[in-house]
Amino acid sequence: MARVGPSTHATSITTFDQRLTDADATALARFLRDHNLTSESLPFWIVNTPRSQWTAECPEFLRGQSPKNIQCLSTPDDHYTRQDWAQVKGIIDTNRLDLFQRVPSELRKYLEFTAKIKAEYSSVMRFVVKERLRWGDGNQSDLQPRGQPFEFDGKHRERGVQDSVRTQYSSLSSLEDIRILYNDWPYGVDQDIIHLVVWTKFALEDDPVTDDVTANTRAAIDSYVQRTFWRVSDGQMIWFRNWKSLKSVHAIEHFHVMLHRPDMEFVREITRGDVPLIERV
Repeated sequence: MARVGPSTHATSITTFDQRLTDADATALARFLRDHNLTSESLPFWIVNTPRSQWTAECPEFLRGQSPKNIQCLSTPDDHYTRQDWAQVKGIIDTNRLDLFQRVPSELRKYLEFTAKIKAEYSSVMRFVVKERLRWGDGNQSDLQPRGQPFEFDGKHRERGVQDSVRTQYSSLSSLEDIRILYNDWPYGVDQDIIHLVVWTKFALEDDPVTDDVTANTRAAIDSYVQRTFWRVSDGQMIWFRNWKSLKSVHAIEHFHVMLHRPDMEFVREITRGDVPLIERV
């Protein structure tokens, strides 16, 4: 059966087993198996949602999705296989970053939350700068770096800054050009992999030919990662920067760091006790 389009009344919804209940999280997957159906037989927007939330029309925040997102959203969570550490390293080493994806239900939450943020803050950039990074009111002017790339890294080891100067700032955040936080909506990797984002006020130079960072920038990032995450062994740490076409937040420079089974006290220290949004919404 062809997938039902967003403007089509999904009459097939009414034919589904009425015994499906909100309390039974695996009911939909069992229904598909018992009736020899695939998730493509259903409107993609009802997969991984409680029975009471099924709708005949596609929600606005899910319209116009890419084929990759639709395929992911069509997959019941218990049919999704998380990528392990070996797969993660292989994806990054071969620069096949397009192979990363989120757990289907978490992708749905991410898309819904992003739509709400855009409506309330006018842009994801404004929300991230103001509410997550605490770098100001969410304006582009809040992203002016204090120094050269990686000079003021948020550790506040003074670097020649006098107390009289520090008192001009209302918070430690004002002194930094770098902030490390959890990825609020991490990729669907094994749960013993910690996915962090390193946000920077300064730009990371691109190679216009490869759409990747330049060799000099790559060396600078690698040096920063090595000295910042020194408590994690090399084989358990890897970083990458998304291609421009894959970035979900374009206005704020950032790159990703993944840690395999790190000391969680170290993670709490380096993120200053951050809690990702996925655990709070």
